[in-house]
Parts: sequence; structure tokens; C-alpha cells
Amino acid sequence: MMHRLFAEQLRCATDAAGQVDLVKLGELVSAAYEASDRDRQRRTDVRGHTHDEVEQDLLRTREFLDTIVENIPIAVFAKCAKDSRYILLNRAGEDYYGVPREQMLGRTPEEIFPAHVASMVNEQDRRVVASGMPMVLEEHLLEASVKGHDRVVNSRKMLITDGAGEPQYLVGVIEDVTERVNTQQRISHLAHHDLLTDLPNRSAFNAALDERLERAQEVSTSFAVLSLDLDRFKDVNDVFGHPVGDMMLRAAAERLVAEADGAFVARIGGDEFMILMADDVRRDDVLSLAERLVEVIGRELEVDDYLSHVGLSIGIAVYPDDGVDAATLVANADSALYRAKREGRGKVCFFETTMDRELRDRRLLQHDLREALEQNQFQVYFQPQARMDGEIIGFEALMRWNHPVRGFVPPDQFIPLAEENGLIVEIGEWVLREACREAASWPHPLQVAVNLSPVQFQAGDLERSIHQILLETGLAPTRLEVEITEGVLIGDFSRALNLLRRLKALGIRIAMDDFGTGYSSLSYLQSFPFDKIKIDRSFILNLGATPQSTEIVRAVLGLAHALHIPVVAEGVETEAQRAFLEAEACDEMQGYLIGRPEPIEHYSGLIGINVERRRYA
Repeated sequence: MMHRLFAEQLRCATDAAGQVDLVKLGELVSAAYEASDRDRQRRTDVRGHTHDEVEQDLLRTREFLDTIVENIPIAVFAKCAKDSRYILLNRAGEDYYGVPREQMLGRTPEEIFPAHVASMVNEQDRRVVASGMPMVLEEHLLEASVKGHDRVVNSRKMLITDGAGEPQYLVGVIEDVTERVNTQQRISHLAHHDLLTDLPNRSAFNAALDERLERAQEVSTSFAVLSLDLDRFKDVNDVFGHPVGDMMLRAAAERLVAEADGAFVARIGGDEFMILMADDVRRDDVLSLAERLVEVIGRELEVDDYLSHVGLSIGIAVYPDDGVDAATLVANADSALYRAKREGRGKVCFFETTMDRELRDRRLLQHDLREALEQNQFQVYFQPQARMDGEIIGFEALMRWNHPVRGFVPPDQFIPLAEENGLIVEIGEWVLREACREAASWPHPLQVAVNLSPVQFQAGDLERSIHQILLETGLAPTRLEVEITEGVLIGDFSRALNLLRRLKALGIRIAMDDFGTGYSSLSYLQSFPFDKIKIDRSFILNLGATPQSTEIVRAVLGLAHALHIPVVAEGVETEAQRAFLEAEACDEMQGYLIGRPEPIEHYSGLIGINVERRRYA
């Protein structure tokens, strides 16, 4: 009877994924051995039982318990409460300590561990015995002991008393979570740091700026925001290639940090950096630092066998004179940077109120956006997506703006403006309709992926709009994949999550784009069953550049595999990158190696359409 009860309780201590609850397991082991001792006393007192019968029953119970404990996949030990001498250690415990149990059983901590470890163990044992209360340690760091390296563990240790209430045993369970914690730390670091330079990224900078603003407002201090951009960096990429450009960026980042006097330095993207200087720093000190940075970066940077002259331009905005909120400060620092570049590069400029030309230009571009929508200046380009063997399975729809005066305006210039003024809702609906209409005409039923802006989730009836477009164009919902970034889920999380679930119920596939570049990508995977995640291209482009990049991509792929979520790698440009991703069991890829964003006619053979016939249809 006790055997069946113990087995049932053991199942309750194990979740669906096979993970053991340390608290439940520790309580279960303790209760089992307490019950065994009580059973021994009870059987001794029962009339009609011989001594041999009692001993046989007790032996069978002990053997059953030992078999169960031996096969638990987490270290389990028992000690004598009086002298902390080990009297039980299971197979997982041998692996955890790295020594055979014969070398531990019957011995005290002093006879097994280094002095400092033994002292810590004895002190914990003493506290548990003295208080009678269990000791629980979550993600506790253990310095190098038996196995010779630091480990992080979850542990529980508790006291078992005899019938008279006297301390008898100490029973403990230990789970080594070192690898899991290390993986979580790598993912967390990935979310807050730039992969190439290991500097804080845009998200980390925004958070630091918000904290600085809050503190400055509370204590009425000032501080400076510096916007930096490398001069002639494009020439380095064009002449020597991206690998040399990446080395140049790393070298520049190291120099910035070394010369910044402890200021907060972040890489925002490309060859753009931002610096937050200390509170109440004098204007002359800000100028002095900026000029020193220009001088240092302006010297020739020798990278391997390449020699290239890269300069630096800096724009400065000061709180509160040049802005009292994050957006204004950054915008004004950028305006000052633009002026520095216009004045010949290698310059330093403080923001001035006369620097409103850039702001007027932005307003003009925002005005032109509405005209562009009305006059059909937008185009939809398509970039192919493929399995790792090269088989094309679909396309991502990407918007392009052919301005009648400016020519092609980069999406990273006009998309943020469209999001600011809300026009992205209409533009996004237009792109979605054009992509679905085009895909519905393909003889080959390939997938089509469309990006959705967080603003589209916040305004309008997105579900109704997408459903109506599918009905109008005749595209099967299963062929449509919408890509979102974590920005969709920031803010009204519940509302966004409900909307995603309703879209998924229509048969539409949902993919998380730019995975790993934000704060909470990892946690969001637990909240919604995404059909796919896309590793951001910045991680793929640096494969092979640093050992860290390889390990980070492996960690992301390992996480996706564990959650059974297919992965698309963006930015695949070389066969070496493809081969690495294939070896790591990545599912799909997208990038210049497969094809660039082009009008769909460029890929007519893939979609099964005769271009000439379509042209005259």
C-alpha cells in the first residue's frame, strides 16, 4: 500500500515535461523515510509478528524506497543529523559530486570537501538542525569544489526527527542548473547588447536614457546626449568589404569606450553610436570629450593588413535646454549631428534652435507620404524564402517608395514617419492587399509574408481588415504569414495577445520577427504559440566574425528546437553561413544568397507565371 502511495506522490512531484519540483521531491523523500521509521516502530509493537518478519518487511520497504531514490534524476542525499556524516547518495548524486558514493558514504564534509566548502555545508546543516525548518536555495552559486568549477544549483535540505522529536537525519535534494542559467544569461545579454561590438544596443540605450531623465527631473540636474556617426565608413565597406567594415566598427567601439571617461556608450545600428554623459557635466567638458573622440577616431585605424581613414562627427543635445523628453533630446542630438556632417565631417556641433531645417524636412516627407499613397508611388517588392536545401517556399513582401523628386526613399526613413502620424494603418492595409492579390494569382501556391506595425494593432479593426482582404483577393488564409516584432506586445499585452489568437484562428500563420533584439522576445514565446521565429539578420551577418556570435545563434536555435518552433534565419549572404545554419538544424533562410528584394516579375519562374503573357493580359 505504501509502495503505491509513494509512486503516486512521485508522479505528482514531476511535471509534464519531466522536470522535478525540488520542494515536492524533498518533502516526499523526507516523508518516505519518516514513514519507514514509523512503520518499523509500529511493526515491532504489533503482536504476532516475529522479529524476522518485521525485519523482512522493513527490508522490502527500504529496498523499494532505495530503488525509487536511486533512479530519481536529481541528486538526493541523506546524512546523520548529529555529525553530518553521509549515509545515502543516489546515482545522480554521484554524478553531481563527481565522485563514487563509496568515497562519500560514512564520511563527513571535512573528509570530502575543501575546508571552505565543508565549513559552509556544516553551517547550513547546523542551522537546519537548530531551527527544524527546511532550507531552500534558488540559483545558488557554489564555488569550485569537487568537480573543479563553479556551479549554480537549486537545493533543498530538511530535518527528519525520530519518534521522540530528536534530530535523526538530514535529507537533501540538489539540481545543477548551471547550463540553464548560463543559456538564460546569454539570451538576456543578447537582448540588451549589440552582437558585433558587445556595446549596449538601442533598447538598452533607451532604457538608460529614461532612467537618466527620471533622475534628472527629480534632482534638477542636467546631462548631455551625444549622437555619433562614423565618416566615410561606407567607403570602407565598398572598398574592403563588410568583414573589414565589421572589424573597423569593433575597433572604433573599443576606442570610444576607452576614451569616454566611464560614460554610457551604445551602438544604435550601422555606424551610429550614442553616449550619455554624467549628470551636471559642464558644457566645456562635454565639448572637450567630443573633440577628443573626434581626434582619436580620426587617426588612421589599422585593422589586420588594411589601413583606412575613418572620421567621426558628433551632435550634442543638453537636458533640459534642448529637450525635456527622450524623443526630443535624441532628435535634437541627431539634428546637431546632421549639421556637423554638412559642415565638412569630423566636426562637433551643439544643438541650436536654428537647426530646424531637418525638422522641416521631416514634416515635408510626412506630407509627401500621404500624397504617395494617393498617387500610387509605393511598390511591393518580394524577397524569396527557402528551406536550407534551397527550395523556395514563399516570399516576404517589402514596401518601396519611389519618390518623384528624392528617388527611392529607404524604408527605415519613411516607415517611422508613417508610424508617427498614423498613416501606417492605411499604408499597411495597402501593402497587405497588394501582397495577397499578387500571391493569389500565382500558379504555384507559395506562402507570402507581410510585416505588421505595432500601430496597426493599436488602431483600427485589424482582424476585420485582414479577413476582408482575404475574401476580396481569394488568397487562402493558410498561405498568409504575418510578421510582428515584440513592439506589438508591448503596452496592452492582453489586447494584442487576443488579437493574435483571433488571427491565428482564421488560419493565418504568425511569425516573430527580429527575434532577440528586444527586451522580452524570450518571454513572449511562452505566451503565444508562434508558428515561426526569425533570427535577426545582424546575428547571421556576424557568424564566424566572433566566437560569441556562433554560440548565440546556437543558443537561439536550441531554444527554438526545445519549443518546437521553426526558425528562419535572415540575412544569409554566404554559403558558409548557410552551411553552418544547416548543420545546426535551422529550418529556413532568407537573404541575398537566395535572392534580393525585387519586383515579382523577377521571380516569374518561381511562381509559375509567363512574364510576357502577364504583360499583355
